[in-house]
Amino acid sequence: MERRGDAEMKVVIVGGVAGGATAAARIRRLDEQAEIVVFERSGYVSYANCGLPYYISGVISDGEDLTLQTPESFDARFRVDMRVHHEVTAVNKEKKTVSVKNLENGEEFEEAYDKLILSPGAKPAQPKLPGVGIDKLFTLRTVEDTFRIKEYIDSHKPKSAVLAGGGFISLEVAENLRELGMDVTIVQRPKQLMNPFDSDMASFIHAEMRKHGVKLALGHTVEGFEEKDNGVDVLLADAEPLHADMVVLAIGVTPESTLAKESGLELGLKGSILVNDRMETSVPDIYAVGDAVQVKHFVTGEDAIISLAGPANKQGRIAADNICGKDSRYMGSQGSSVLKIFDLTAAVTGINESSAQKSGLNVDKVVLSPMSHAGYYPGGKIMTMKVIFEKDTYRLLGAQIVGYEGVDKRIDVLATAIHCGMKAYELKDLDLAYAPPYSSAKDPVNMAGFMIENIKNGILKQWHLEDVKKLPRDGSVTLLDTRTQAEFACGHFEGFCNIPVDELRERLKEIAPDKPVYVNCQSGLRSYIACRILAGNGFDCYNFSGGFRFYDAVEHDRCLIEQSTACGMDK
Repeated sequence: MERRGDAEMKVVIVGGVAGGATAAARIRRLDEQAEIVVFERSGYVSYANCGLPYYISGVISDGEDLTLQTPESFDARFRVDMRVHHEVTAVNKEKKTVSVKNLENGEEFEEAYDKLILSPGAKPAQPKLPGVGIDKLFTLRTVEDTFRIKEYIDSHKPKSAVLAGGGFISLEVAENLRELGMDVTIVQRPKQLMNPFDSDMASFIHAEMRKHGVKLALGHTVEGFEEKDNGVDVLLADAEPLHADMVVLAIGVTPESTLAKESGLELGLKGSILVNDRMETSVPDIYAVGDAVQVKHFVTGEDAIISLAGPANKQGRIAADNICGKDSRYMGSQGSSVLKIFDLTAAVTGINESSAQKSGLNVDKVVLSPMSHAGYYPGGKIMTMKVIFEKDTYRLLGAQIVGYEGVDKRIDVLATAIHCGMKAYELKDLDLAYAPPYSSAKDPVNMAGFMIENIKNGILKQWHLEDVKKLPRDGSVTLLDTRTQAEFACGHFEGFCNIPVDELRERLKEIAPDKPVYVNCQSGLRSYIACRILAGNGFDCYNFSGGFRFYDAVEHDRCLIEQSTACGMDK
């Protein structure tokens, strides 16, 4: 193809979604004379994968709203030759050309480049199982996938669906299919949904799904699919088949790196494209960005694949900067994400406790249940927050939050703190915005910092969920529940005695002075106050992190308590 005008540089981009579209726009902003050609295999560019499930239920009613730009609008604004339904089939790195096939008419041609950016994204994981190709089986990754599912639902009116996999897309699809009144079951091998969360925090997600009628078949291995009775049988290794009118495969994604592999580019983890911090591949003048590339995890420094829109867009910008003569570096991915699950919001950043332990880190954590805003202002709801830090250095490692309001704000603050290298106890120093409808004067993030500072200074000693069954019941320690008698009667730990915190000073003689005291309450606040009373009177005491509410939710996958009275005395 002839170059347009007097262009000084020609950039070819493979993939026109998040990373590719961002790179194209950034190159144009930095270089008005560059020739930019984008080849996109699908029929759409610059769309948001995360929004696709909401079209299925009609929350997003207009299919055109799924795309931020069209090829025509992109060219009008950025003078970028955006060609959809064009697949790049090969890269000739010696000649610096790509082989392209027009998927609409079958035409094949070569396109020269000075710089090449690969942004092929990821593809849905397709297990090699019997029946994967049947027509009632769907994946959801592209706009076309979305239209296909929507058309099937509109025309066949299915009443039930099985979703294989329990990640972001699966949960979003589950919610939207339930909005349509369908019977929905999620099946997967792991025993918890949402792998970025620890199993204790995932319990709240399980409860919310069940609350809204989603059936969870966790811990089951899918062995194949079989058409039966006008629907699909999902065959399980260890149980009876699950029958549904349709199935959505949402077991994750894998890097779309076939082109890179065939072109001789060096590959990394799980076949991903290996790049440096400038997004350069192993071949000069070829860059790669997005879901197909290997990155460094910002917290651990370990190799990782993190398929999220935010990192893809940043990487596209960095590649563009370096192509245009600047020196931009990618600092790594932190995995910050947030998810709407019916009425619940769940968010995570950094690494979870399980991952930290697998990385050999000596970790500690605090679990708290603060209000989303001031307790005296109507409508406040409880969130559950888990903050993980390195025990010796107090380096922030990660955080998880589930709740109803204000979750996104707090996770972003914590993500920023991690990125800036703050110590966990320094969260107490953050000057955060306050007004009764939005927060408390002591923001939940500040509260986490206060708790961690107390640990650092020896004021607070904790015991955790994993210790519940380990505590001796032989009288060698005192087990104390400081809730009200009514709360205690509704459920308590085996072997614990009940002394409400407001009666504790007058009843200290009931507690053996020479034995450690393990204390709990509903949320952890009253038991902390009790610990300070006990410590001030010479007792060795430990506070239960998260409180009985946290234990009850985790052990029974119960729904969150949505209301509380002042000072953490939950209703």
